[in-house]
Amino acid sequence: MLDHVEAFVTVRGRDDVGVGLNEDAAPQAAVGAGANSQPARVRPRALLADDHTLVREGLVRLLAAELEIVGAVADGRALVTAAEQCQPDVVLVDVTMPLLNGFDAARQLQRACPRGRIIFVTVHAEPDYVHEAFRAGAHGYVVKTAASSQLLLAVREVLAGGTFVSPGLVYEPRPRQPEEGLADELSSRQREVLQLVAEGRPAREIGDILGISRKTVEFHKARLMRVLGLRTVAELTRYAVEHGLLPGR
Repeated sequence: MLDHVEAFVTVRGRDDVGVGLNEDAAPQAAVGAGANSQPARVRPRALLADDHTLVREGLVRLLAAELEIVGAVADGRALVTAAEQCQPDVVLVDVTMPLLNGFDAARQLQRACPRGRIIFVTVHAEPDYVHEAFRAGAHGYVVKTAASSQLLLAVREVLAGGTFVSPGLVYEPRPRQPEEGLADELSSRQREVLQLVAEGRPAREIGDILGISRKTVEFHKARLMRVLGLRTVAELTRYAVEHGLLPGR
């Protein structure tokens, strides 16, 4: 693996999920700096999440020249834990990830890391995905096919206080509508249960992941299926795929 990744140490966050964190991430003061010396340039700190190892390594290579990579994780729950610990300046996140999808992770990041700027890096180019990402708190949206030429531009733009959307994508901010999208149909906990059920995890395992009882899991499952008008786990799984919570099967 890359030197940048090998420099990470493994720590354990909630649910005992391994999180790659750079143990030297905190900026260090210059030693023996003279009165006329220039202060060392502090690079923005970046945290990234993608469930594909090769993609994570590629993003590290692409960003390491301008950013300090403080962590690289493989799922949304590990991302939230890592962000709360290391408070990065910018977070790069995929839409479809195990345990917690990118949309819900972004919503939780607004509490866990309020100053972090969020950029989605994903294969999804459909307007509904772009719109949902910005509703979840995104500041940028880059399609993976253009990441090599656009990602650093996006990072610079969002760190300067702006927003970035890959050219060619359709995104126009529109008024929030009642009951619009997954975020308004379900509570945060119900969305978490939906994804984990759709991943095929049993109620006991879901309870362990979320820190709730099996009965509470079953309650949320029944409630979300009633709200969405679904009757079977197969229908629930199809719904999750259609909304980017799971990869297409």
